[in-house]
Amino acid sequence: MIGEAPRWQRELADAVRDPSELCRLLSLPESIASERAATVFSLLVPRGFIARMQPGDPLDPLLVQVLPQAVELEERSGFSIDPLGEAAGMETRSLLQKYCGRVLLLVTGVCAIHCRYCFRREFPYADVGAGVGFNEAIDAIAKDDSIEEVILSGGDPLSLSDDRLERIVDRIDSIGHVRRLRIHTRLPIVIPSRITEALLSLIARVRMRVIMVVHANHAAEIDCEVAAALERLRCAAVMLFNQSVLMRGVNDSHVILKQLSERLIDVGVTPYYLHLLDPVSGAAHYDVPHKEAVEMVNKLRDSMPGYAVPRLVREVPGESSKHWIH
Repeated sequence: MIGEAPRWQRELADAVRDPSELCRLLSLPESIASERAATVFSLLVPRGFIARMQPGDPLDPLLVQVLPQAVELEERSGFSIDPLGEAAGMETRSLLQKYCGRVLLLVTGVCAIHCRYCFRREFPYADVGAGVGFNEAIDAIAKDDSIEEVILSGGDPLSLSDDRLERIVDRIDSIGHVRRLRIHTRLPIVIPSRITEALLSLIARVRMRVIMVVHANHAAEIDCEVAAALERLRCAAVMLFNQSVLMRGVNDSHVILKQLSERLIDVGVTPYYLHLLDPVSGAAHYDVPHKEAVEMVNKLRDSMPGYAVPRLVREVPGESSKHWIH
């Protein structure tokens, strides 16, 4: 139909935003959701992602990632609104330089799903994006020839339209010393129809090597449609990696982690990072202790080939790289 929005945009527009509706769709009592927690950090979950949840199960690992709960309102020592100290590391309103040779370019504050454990759940996104500080950020990248890799983040970069994303990518591609473009995104997992022909065409024509780091925490997130979207990206020569967050009630056993790694390998994605939870306010109930996490990953190493075992890491504010936990 002429003028009709792409399917993925229609799916995003139709995402569930009301906790009571989410509970009704899953045949669960509305009392398990906290309206107050949803006021602090709003609910947003695409219907296609909900369809992968088990009706009647309040402990479904996909549901646990997105359901606003009263426990989020409890204050916990050591948890803060800026757990990685990103505000202090902003080069411009859109540019964050944490690592040598790489910069993080925040291009939007919009996501396709609101993950309750998100370390940027209280980030001041009104101050970032392609329209605010973007030219300043591009100028800063162009002037620093030590920068070989630009990481698009947000929010979720793929929440931008193909046209807007193309304008951003073309500006970066015109900077000769930038060799790699990395895109951090959850869209191929939660709304796989986002992998459009226009996006694939853009990836195919740019000079830079394109790397995509997707975000799946549980094998149940990767259904046939997700697998097909990832295959389209692989056929476009995109290097695919996955990063997960280790969370209580979601993937806190080596058996579940093994299932995730096996599923990722099956669909051509390398398990890259398994993050310990960033201590962001409202997410303390997901925390898995350091020692327990190490034991899980050691069991994973005993049962899987090395390429299928993600690196267990923790982000430390002010450090030049992630801490690899052995």
